[in-house]
Amino acid sequence: MQFPITRMRRLRKNSKIRDIVRETKLQKEDLIYPIYFKQELKGDEKEEISSLPGEYRYSLQSGVEFAKKLEAKGLKSIIVFGIPPEDEKDEIATPDYADTGIVQKAIRELKKQTNLVVISDVCLCQYTSHGHCGLIKENDDTDDGIEILNDESLEYIAKVALSHARAGADIVAPSDMMDGRVGAIRQALDENGYYNVMIMSYSAKYASAFYEPFRQAACSSPHKGDRKSYQMDPANAVEAIRECELDVIEGCDFLMVKPALPYLDVVRTVKDEFMLPLVAYNVSGEYSMIMAAIEKGYLTERAIMESLLSIKRAGADLIITNFAPKVLLEDMIE
Repeated sequence: MQFPITRMRRLRKNSKIRDIVRETKLQKEDLIYPIYFKQELKGDEKEEISSLPGEYRYSLQSGVEFAKKLEAKGLKSIIVFGIPPEDEKDEIATPDYADTGIVQKAIRELKKQTNLVVISDVCLCQYTSHGHCGLIKENDDTDDGIEILNDESLEYIAKVALSHARAGADIVAPSDMMDGRVGAIRQALDENGYYNVMIMSYSAKYASAFYEPFRQAACSSPHKGDRKSYQMDPANAVEAIRECELDVIEGCDFLMVKPALPYLDVVRTVKDEFMLPLVAYNVSGEYSMIMAAIEKGYLTERAIMESLLSIKRAGADLIITNFAPKVLLEDMIE
């Protein structure tokens, strides 16, 4: 049919019509909130994060109270990050797998005081003295003079995941991009009876410039070199399928693409290729970029929902996003 018989405007003429024909809908349960617990904060203290406007590092008490507030507004899932004191960090990330660590304490309190699905980020970078996601050694043949010890790191990454499972995490989420870490974690969990703890793998995690605000928030920047030898090259898309396929074989329960907005093509490809639930991480740089533009008056807050809808439309089932509090507390989703 051609004009004037077919008039597409008829499906757009008012908000009621637009609502009922809308193809993509964002729901509250689609959102996962990344929360930062800082061990040195006490009582009801919280600390503003300058690189993430409107976001904070929380004490155990204040973070759990904020999570309860978001749960009352419809949040279903939360992912926990921990920030230990600088003087406790070491070469093998010892504070990361201690049962008395800040993440382990936060998991226990969240499970005790909320009904949220509690996800834990599993990585070494916030806890190592060198800031890398795996163990390292000097190697003059590499670009930056250090080599990431992939296989040796798996033991420690699995220990972190196991400590989170013992604390009560529903899902552990390895973000390190070491080869074989999903299999190592699955084996450690199963051998210790945690058969039902799920693995949400950061499967296609790119070496992105959009992580910088998070690295300031979590005090996790590498002290030497970069992460290009283990995180993915932003130019590669087919490689993402290979990464995801390996994680599926090793036993992951969720796949993830990170970042989201610059990699919507990868989100769609992964969704088309695999039957697992797909998570997209709307990372710190995406959040800060939009928030800065809103503060400057270059954009309005409509950009928040538009960006999140684009991620959902590309194929993501779940979205990890710092926008979750704004979306929920300001009732952007009914």
